[in-house]
Amino acid sequence: MLHFAKPLSRLVAELERLPGIGPKSAQRVAFHILRQPDDEARQLADAIIKVKESIRLCTECSNFTDQEQCDVCRDVRRDRSLLCVVAEPRDLIAMEKTNEYRGIYHVLHGVLNPMEDITPDKLKIRELFPRLSVGVTEVILAFNPTTEGQTTALYLARTLKPLGVKVSQIAHGLPAGGDLDYADQATLISALQWRREM
Repeated sequence: MLHFAKPLSRLVAELERLPGIGPKSAQRVAFHILRQPDDEARQLADAIIKVKESIRLCTECSNFTDQEQCDVCRDVRRDRSLLCVVAEPRDLIAMEKTNEYRGIYHVLHGVLNPMEDITPDKLKIRELFPRLSVGVTEVILAFNPTTEGQTTALYLARTLKPLGVKVSQIAHGLPAGGDLDYADQATLISALQWRREM
């Protein structure tokens, strides 16, 4: 069996920990980095360090930002009566790519999953409620069509409806088990237009 030099083995092991990167992909990326000129490898390392040092959560919606509020929350042209709740920042980006939704967002940073001990108190659910008192008339739930996504949607619908706000869910023209950030724009536009009240 072929053994890598220790620094290379460490790089491969770290890359394998990334989502969607298996052993062969990790080796391919590691060898690519090894072949890069030193300044390009340093730029990559510097970009990783800078993102860890400068990115934080938006004080309003919990999206990733390098300022106090993200670009979406600072945009005064947004319809603040519509609030779309998503699981992850990448889902917010997927919704934005449709150029169809002009409301504001709230990012939970996960979905309910009792099997992995992800309960409501471990998500950004508590931070959602104060946002409803500033003119929000409809909350749109936009989660992946998975068991965990549906569980989260049902939990939020039951919690929010007694507060007198309309709660709708995007229609799922998405395949069961699919991810929002992999959906094409036409599918997301259709899902948004055909959302239904819960």
